[in-house]
Amino acid sequence: MDGNRRWAAARGLPGIAGHVQGVDAIVPIVRHAPDCGIEVLSLYVFSKENWTRTQAEVNGLFSLVDSAVRQHTDQLIAEGVSVHVIGRLHEAPSDVQRSIREAEDRTRGGERMQLNIAFNYSGRSEIIDAVRALVAAGIAPTEIDEDTLAGQLYTSGQPDPDLIIRTGGEYRTSNFLLWQGAYAELVVSERLWPDFQPADFDAALEEYRSRHRRFGT
Repeated sequence: MDGNRRWAAARGLPGIAGHVQGVDAIVPIVRHAPDCGIEVLSLYVFSKENWTRTQAEVNGLFSLVDSAVRQHTDQLIAEGVSVHVIGRLHEAPSDVQRSIREAEDRTRGGERMQLNIAFNYSGRSEIIDAVRALVAAGIAPTEIDEDTLAGQLYTSGQPDPDLIIRTGGEYRTSNFLLWQGAYAELVVSERLWPDFQPADFDAALEEYRSRHRRFGT
């Protein structure tokens, strides 16, 4: 979900204003996605690389995430959406950890759609964590294949993504779901994330449907 700071800069606003608008833009997409038949939706909320930003911006992002999770958990429950965090949540501030874990627990029964929140996430770190888990379990190298490694990823048990949408006109995946997204279709939207609407989501789905997926064949 890229473009928050550019959105704010274009309006002469501080960067945090773009993040506020970006959080607001999440709500209609999460509500709309289940109506489109989406069973799993993953949102890249905070990457490990985001720690390099100013402390004020990082603190502001954490505060927004904490507030948004608290504010919208009841609505997620009502709409049958279960929350699952992917990433190294244990490295985040304790109050953010509590909010997200509480949302996971309270929404666990949701069966309409699973919402992955990629928080303090890095695709490379995810693969490293999976390898470490296999080593710690004493798995012999000859027993490690794609299935055993995939079973240790943060998304274990979930289907691989069919589609990755990148907003803000950036043509890269930026360390997002590197293993799982090996054969995902990539749709790039020029729309900055704060301006991204359900109609843009529908356009990305239509673009996806128009493609012939070959999976390397």
